[in-house]
Amino acid sequence: MAKRDYYEVLGIQKGASKDDIKKAYRKLAIQYHPDKNPGNKEAEEKFKEASEAYEILSDDQKKAAYDQFGFAGVEGMGGGAQDFSSVFRDFGDIFGSDFSGIFDSIFGMGGGGRRSQDSNGARQGTNLRYDIEIPFKDAVFGTKVEIQYSRKEACTSCKGSGGSGKKTCPSCGGYGQVRHSQGFFSVASTCMECRGSGSIIEHPCKDCGGSGVQKKRQKIKVTIPAGTEHGKRVVVPKEGDMGLNGGPPGDLYVVIQVKAHEYFERQGSDLYCAVPISITQAILGSEISVMTLDGKAKVKIPAGVQNGELISIKNEGVPQGSKRGSLYIKLIIKIPSKLSRRGKELMEELSRIEGEDNSPNPISLSEFTKH
Repeated sequence: MAKRDYYEVLGIQKGASKDDIKKAYRKLAIQYHPDKNPGNKEAEEKFKEASEAYEILSDDQKKAAYDQFGFAGVEGMGGGAQDFSSVFRDFGDIFGSDFSGIFDSIFGMGGGGRRSQDSNGARQGTNLRYDIEIPFKDAVFGTKVEIQYSRKEACTSCKGSGGSGKKTCPSCGGYGQVRHSQGFFSVASTCMECRGSGSIIEHPCKDCGGSGVQKKRQKIKVTIPAGTEHGKRVVVPKEGDMGLNGGPPGDLYVVIQVKAHEYFERQGSDLYCAVPISITQAILGSEISVMTLDGKAKVKIPAGVQNGELISIKNEGVPQGSKRGSLYIKLIIKIPSKLSRRGKELMEELSRIEGEDNSPNPISLSEFTKH
């Protein structure tokens, strides 16, 4: 396949400045680097192509020769010869002062052969997750729950040392990684002999197999704060897995699942429920006793209330600090399906006295559902 023009490869014009050339190459190098595209031959070729283009266009002498004579002008000068030493020397300049951090995390190169991570340094333990389902009322008012779970702790037999005879791993030299050359770049992978720790134990502990840690069950009490919503998490500091090499333990994240209530629903700090009333209570007005989440409350029903109207009761909702939200009661007027003879007579008399509209005008659905 014919080689593409170097300017076309980098997506720049022929008169581009050195800064533009660096920016264009930086973008392509990050996008197509093999460490970010494992097993992708197309990305690997594009990375090589971009590096070759930069190696020529970033050098004034080579660029001048290429501009005048094309590929023939740079034969034997590095172009197409897989000699990208100048590219890697310039990485620090191209990627700025955070060069080593970028290549440690993205490319696994670390600049100058430094280890990409200090595998023998202190590392925080892994955070753990525990899902728990609690009753609706406990989520509203808060509670304490006891949970059991397993986490990694220091082995009691070797006290976390892993055994005796600890020495630097001969395969990786204590770096925790080994490098494999692939053409002009290298790829880092976790050392299989020490599993990334950088050291090996000649006489590993029989109980933990040399890892220095064991899975242990433990019980703790977790405080669920009042007003906790479904899906929220409670963080319990330092109750995750133990840290490595003296690092702090991870945290425990308790994720709350709230059971649905038989009657109440929640919206923010307010509670909602529906309460049935009789047709006479709706017409004449009344005082009724309704159930709240933690007791009962007296509610006055105004005369002439309509079906579906809401009545609020303050301070019967969800606690929010020193305050509580409201409880909203939706009134559902129950129409009797059967009437006694006397009841039917009274309703017929009411109909004659009050009159009936036998040709009512429609009302908008928004008016009907606004409550």
